Amino acid sequence: MKTLVITDDDAVFRERLARTFRERGYAVHTCADGMALQQLVATVTPEYAILDLRMPGANGVQVLEYLKKQHPDCVVLLLTGYGSIATAIQALKLGAHDYLSKPADADQIEAALLGSGKTTAPEPPTPSLERVELEHLQRVLADQGGNISQTARALGIDRRSLQRKLQKIPPRR
Repeated sequence: MKTLVITDDDAVFRERLARTFRERGYAVHTCADGMALQQLVATVTPEYAILDLRMPGANGVQVLEYLKKQHPDCVVLLLTGYGSIATAIQALKLGAHDYLSKPADADQIEAALLGSGKTTAPEPPTPSLERVELEHLQRVLADQGGNISQTARALGIDRRSLQRKLQKIPPRR
Protein backbone atom coordinates (compact mmCIF):
# COMPACT_ATOMS: atom_id res chain seq x y z
CA MET A 1 0.00 0.00 0.00
CA LYS A 2 1.37 3.43 -0.99
CA THR A 3 1.73 5.92 1.88
CA LEU A 4 0.51 9.45 1.16
CA VAL A 5 0.57 12.55 3.38
CA ILE A 6 -1.76 15.45 2.55
CA THR A 7 -0.99 18.78 4.25
CA ASP A 8 -3.50 21.55 3.59
CA ASP A 9 -5.16 24.09 5.88
CA ASP A 10 -8.47 23.82 3.97
CA ALA A 11 -10.13 21.01 5.95
CA VAL A 12 -12.90 20.32 3.41
CA PHE A 13 -10.47 20.04 0.48
CA ARG A 14 -7.97 17.99 2.53
CA GLU A 15 -10.54 15.43 3.71
CA ARG A 16 -12.23 15.14 0.31
CA LEU A 17 -8.85 14.50 -1.32
CA ALA A 18 -7.90 12.02 1.43
CA ARG A 19 -11.14 10.07 0.96
CA THR A 20 -10.56 9.90 -2.80
CA PHE A 21 -7.02 8.58 -2.40
CA ARG A 22 -8.08 6.05 0.24
CA GLU A 23 -10.60 4.72 -2.27
CA ARG A 24 -7.72 4.38 -4.75
CA GLY A 25 -5.77 2.18 -2.33
CA TYR A 26 -3.45 4.65 -0.60
CA ALA A 27 -2.69 4.72 3.12
CA VAL A 28 -3.47 8.40 3.72
CA HIS A 29 -2.41 10.62 6.62
CA THR A 30 -3.59 14.23 6.81
CA CYS A 31 -2.19 17.36 8.46
CA ALA A 32 -3.52 20.90 8.73
CA ASP A 33 -0.12 22.62 8.85
CA GLY A 34 3.64 22.18 8.67
CA MET A 35 4.12 21.59 12.40
CA ALA A 36 1.68 18.66 12.34
CA LEU A 37 3.51 17.25 9.31
CA GLN A 38 6.86 17.43 11.10
CA GLN A 39 5.42 15.46 14.01
CA LEU A 40 3.83 12.93 11.66
CA VAL A 41 6.93 12.21 9.56
CA ALA A 42 8.86 11.42 12.72
CA THR A 43 6.79 8.21 12.91
CA VAL A 44 5.59 7.68 9.30
CA THR A 45 7.71 7.36 6.17
CA PRO A 46 5.65 8.77 3.31
CA GLU A 47 6.24 7.69 -0.27
CA TYR A 48 4.15 10.61 -1.53
CA ALA A 49 3.22 14.02 -0.14
CA ILE A 50 0.82 16.72 -1.27
CA LEU A 51 1.56 20.14 0.24
CA ASP A 52 -0.43 23.35 0.08
CA LEU A 53 1.74 26.40 -0.59
CA ARG A 54 -0.06 28.80 1.75
CA MET A 55 -0.64 27.54 5.27
CA PRO A 56 -0.45 29.12 8.70
CA GLY A 57 3.02 28.96 10.18
CA ALA A 58 5.51 27.40 7.78
CA ASN A 59 4.58 27.71 4.10
CA GLY A 60 4.65 24.82 1.65
CA VAL A 61 8.15 25.59 0.38
CA GLN A 62 9.56 25.53 3.93
CA VAL A 63 7.70 22.28 4.67
CA LEU A 64 9.00 20.83 1.37
CA GLU A 65 12.55 21.62 2.40
CA TYR A 66 12.09 19.90 5.78
CA LEU A 67 10.34 16.88 4.27
CA LYS A 68 13.03 16.34 1.62
CA LYS A 69 15.75 16.45 4.31
CA GLN A 70 13.95 13.82 6.39
CA HIS A 71 12.76 11.63 3.49
CA PRO A 72 14.72 12.41 0.31
CA ASP A 73 12.92 9.70 -1.71
CA CYS A 74 9.46 11.11 -0.99
CA VAL A 75 7.67 12.33 -4.12
CA VAL A 76 6.32 15.79 -3.23
CA LEU A 77 3.64 17.71 -5.10
CA LEU A 78 2.95 21.35 -4.27
CA LEU A 79 -0.61 22.66 -4.73
CA THR A 80 -1.59 26.30 -4.61
CA GLY A 81 -4.34 28.69 -5.47
CA TYR A 82 -1.74 31.49 -5.58
CA GLY A 83 0.74 30.19 -8.09
CA SER A 84 3.63 32.21 -9.40
CA ILE A 85 6.45 31.32 -11.71
CA ALA A 86 9.08 32.28 -9.10
CA THR A 87 7.52 30.02 -6.46
CA ALA A 88 7.20 27.12 -8.89
CA ILE A 89 10.88 27.39 -9.85
CA GLN A 90 11.93 27.60 -6.19
CA ALA A 91 9.83 24.52 -5.30
CA LEU A 92 11.26 22.48 -8.17
CA LYS A 93 14.82 23.46 -7.24
CA LEU A 94 14.19 22.28 -3.67
CA GLY A 95 13.07 18.87 -4.87
CA ALA A 96 9.34 19.10 -5.56
CA HIS A 97 8.28 16.50 -8.10
CA ASP A 98 5.68 18.85 -9.58
CA TYR A 99 3.67 21.99 -8.91
CA LEU A 100 -0.04 22.34 -9.67
CA SER A 101 -2.45 25.24 -9.38
CA LYS A 102 -5.79 24.77 -7.66
CA PRO A 103 -8.37 23.76 -8.54
CA ALA A 104 -6.88 20.40 -9.43
CA ASP A 105 -8.84 17.18 -9.37
CA ALA A 106 -7.67 13.85 -7.98
CA ASP A 107 -6.86 12.48 -11.44
CA GLN A 108 -4.54 15.41 -12.21
CA ILE A 109 -2.91 15.14 -8.79
CA GLU A 110 -2.35 11.38 -9.07
CA ALA A 111 -0.96 11.75 -12.59
CA ALA A 112 1.50 14.37 -11.31
CA LEU A 113 2.53 12.18 -8.36
CA LEU A 114 3.05 9.08 -10.47
CA GLY A 115 4.64 10.87 -13.43
CA SER A 116 8.12 10.15 -14.68
CA GLY A 117 9.71 12.70 -12.37
CA LYS A 118 10.84 14.87 -15.24
CA THR A 119 8.67 17.93 -15.03
CA THR A 120 8.28 19.48 -18.43
CA ALA A 121 5.98 22.39 -17.87
CA PRO A 122 4.28 23.87 -20.92
CA GLU A 123 5.28 27.38 -21.94
CA PRO A 124 3.60 29.60 -19.34
CA PRO A 125 1.26 32.28 -20.67
CA THR A 126 2.49 35.84 -20.39
CA PRO A 127 1.20 37.16 -17.08
CA SER A 128 -0.77 40.40 -17.05
CA LEU A 129 0.83 43.57 -15.76
CA GLU A 130 -1.52 43.47 -12.74
CA ARG A 131 -0.38 39.92 -11.94
CA VAL A 132 3.31 40.84 -12.20
CA GLU A 133 2.74 43.88 -9.95
CA LEU A 134 0.92 41.78 -7.33
CA GLU A 135 3.66 39.13 -7.31
CA HIS A 136 6.29 41.86 -6.88
CA LEU A 137 4.35 43.39 -3.98
CA GLN A 138 4.04 39.98 -2.34
CA ARG A 139 7.77 39.28 -2.72
CA VAL A 140 8.73 42.64 -1.21
CA LEU A 141 6.21 42.09 1.60
CA ALA A 142 7.76 38.68 2.33
CA ASP A 143 11.25 40.24 2.31
CA GLN A 144 10.04 42.78 4.89
CA GLY A 145 8.72 40.03 7.17
CA GLY A 146 5.07 40.86 6.45
CA ASN A 147 5.39 44.43 7.76
CA ILE A 148 3.09 46.63 5.65
CA SER A 149 4.67 49.94 6.74
CA GLN A 150 8.23 48.79 5.96
CA THR A 151 7.07 47.36 2.63
CA ALA A 152 5.35 50.64 1.68
CA ARG A 153 8.53 52.57 2.50
CA ALA A 154 10.66 50.14 0.48
CA LEU A 155 8.32 50.53 -2.50
CA GLY A 156 7.98 54.29 -2.08
CA ILE A 157 4.17 54.23 -1.90
CA ASP A 158 1.56 55.12 0.71
CA ARG A 159 0.77 52.37 3.24
CA ARG A 160 -2.98 52.58 2.56
CA SER A 161 -2.42 52.27 -1.19
CA LEU A 162 -0.35 49.15 -0.59
CA GLN A 163 -3.07 47.66 1.61
CA ARG A 164 -5.70 48.26 -1.09
CA LYS A 165 -3.51 46.62 -3.72
CA LEU A 166 -2.85 43.58 -1.50
CA GLN A 167 -6.56 43.09 -0.79
CA LYS A 168 -7.34 42.61 -4.48
CA ILE A 169 -8.01 39.08 -5.65
CA PRO A 170 -5.02 37.93 -7.71
CA PRO A 171 -5.90 38.54 -11.38
CA ARG A 172 -6.00 35.63 -13.79
CA ARG A 173 -3.18 35.42 -16.29
